[in-house]
Amino acid sequence: MEPLLSLLCLAVAAKGSHCLWLAYKFFFRPGKDLRQYGEWAIVTGATDGIGKAYAFELAQQKLKVLLIARNEEKLSETAKELTAAHGVEVDQLKVDFSNFDQAARDAVKAKIKDLDVGLLINNVGLSYTFTKYFHELKDSEVADIMEVNMTSMTWMTRLVLGEEGGPGMLARKRGAIVNTSSGAARTTSPLLAEYSGAKAYVEMFSMGLGAELASKGIHVQVQTPLYVTTKMAKIRTASVTVPSPKDYVSCAARQIGYEALISPWWAHSLQLWALNSLPEVVAVKLLNMQHQGIRKRGLKKEKEKAEENKKGQ
Repeated sequence: MEPLLSLLCLAVAAKGSHCLWLAYKFFFRPGKDLRQYGEWAIVTGATDGIGKAYAFELAQQKLKVLLIARNEEKLSETAKELTAAHGVEVDQLKVDFSNFDQAARDAVKAKIKDLDVGLLINNVGLSYTFTKYFHELKDSEVADIMEVNMTSMTWMTRLVLGEEGGPGMLARKRGAIVNTSSGAARTTSPLLAEYSGAKAYVEMFSMGLGAELASKGIHVQVQTPLYVTTKMAKIRTASVTVPSPKDYVSCAARQIGYEALISPWWAHSLQLWALNSLPEVVAVKLLNMQHQGIRKRGLKKEKEKAEENKKGQ
């Protein structure tokens, strides 16, 4: 009886210690001084949602910010807002990450050549218009999801690293790279097969690269949000489980430089823990039910829009 009681006490103590650690990590652990990595931060997908919130958070921390996105007008507006709000140096570059070809990569390389880039926020991403079966996606959607989520992220990482003998994080022996994945990559996600697969690539690439670079003064972290009130999520009202971009990023920025893999919003971390604690068959069934409901509503809206367009012709 005594050994069993001792084991039970140890289990309770371990669980309690883990809960205390999580509370410290999400609510009390101080963020790092991100200026230690370098003068400049690059944010991709910087004119909306999480990317824009990151740009403001980093500018507030007095980093110079290079905004990269595909809309020139929105880039200029965001740059003006940043400068007015925080008085930091801001630059911008128009890039379409769905066509991140050699010319686009050369443009980024030329832009950052003389910048002391210490932080890269690889935020740009693309999901489905709504949950669908893989065979229902258009060829252009299949290509864009791979290009935006995987190809551009990989190349942007390579560009800021540079080579050990040339400009870049490797030569400076310091830097931090934050790649944005998704909670969809942490579970089996029916009707999001390609998107979740692409984001799983982001996770494994980031963790492998982080292990490679740990001895070179460069920290790589992958952040896995669930729903945030962004255009991509198509959710407007914030809640405990669906934070605003600003609230999410205020937590996410504090985690930079710590764990290699983290879901920065505490409620997201709790949701993922609960989902992954279920038997696989149960978790998949629950997600399938949720995604089928989203698909049904999406198809209905798509049909209504097509009928409205037909009437207008």
